[in-house]
Amino acid sequence: MTGNFLIGLREGLEAALVVVLLLAYLNKTGPSHLAKRIWIGVAAAVVVSLGFGALLTFGPSGLTFEAQEIIGGTLSIIAVGFVTWMVFWMARAARGLGADLRSKVDDAAAASTGALVAVAALAVGREGLETALFLWAAARATGETWEPLVGAAIGLAVAILMGFLIHKGVLAIKLAPFFKWTGALLIIIAGGVLAYGIHDLQEAGVLPGLHNLAFDVSTIIPPASWYGVLLKGIFNFSPQTTWLEAIAWVAYVIPVMALYFARLRGGNSQPSASASGTHSAVVSAH
Repeated sequence: MTGNFLIGLREGLEAALVVVLLLAYLNKTGPSHLAKRIWIGVAAAVVVSLGFGALLTFGPSGLTFEAQEIIGGTLSIIAVGFVTWMVFWMARAARGLGADLRSKVDDAAAASTGALVAVAALAVGREGLETALFLWAAARATGETWEPLVGAAIGLAVAILMGFLIHKGVLAIKLAPFFKWTGALLIIIAGGVLAYGIHDLQEAGVLPGLHNLAFDVSTIIPPASWYGVLLKGIFNFSPQTTWLEAIAWVAYVIPVMALYFARLRGGNSQPSASASGTHSAVVSAH
């Protein structure tokens, strides 16, 4: 639940900032009456994202166990790829996000009603589809039912509230440190989702080594204990981990984390990509 709260908060705030940028730019340049087109696009993105989440949840239910595990494991690995790409993309391109969106809004406002709707739908929908896929994969990894949805819903609600307060000028936060550390936590969570995806493929017989355990600490950390549930919820930690899961986790988390912080340090050393990151993009829209 805690991990899904973080996912909902982080990804929801990214989407909320996109909406804030779009609305702030329209207010600044004059055609504020076009804001309703932004909201139509946002509503379409939300509906598509919810439909995608429902398809992921209920779609494979009529398949065999092996087919469900193959689909689940494959989509979990794809979700890890999307989230990893998004974390690095935000670290690299956040500063130019505002300018890119403003350019698209200018082009769309001069084109047609549908064009502006499409800009908002695509900008928010990209975050929504990624969030739906990663939440679904994380929920399967923890083996919980309604708790991940509650955690994600709370995270999204907090993100929407923060976006609203930022838009009204009530809330001024340093977004660069927020995205820096939540990005690092997302990499750890993604490592757990990757390991669980590997486990799914092992259960389906696609990958070997289902019964070759790297460690079994279930007597020290019982899965049903509060700390076992907490570790599972935050890091997708499994007390019984196979060698292949452990190798995949280490092979993903350590190099990706090192590259992530190296990329952040490289960006901070360049004046054109200052540590203000996404914060700069938000401020420039007002």
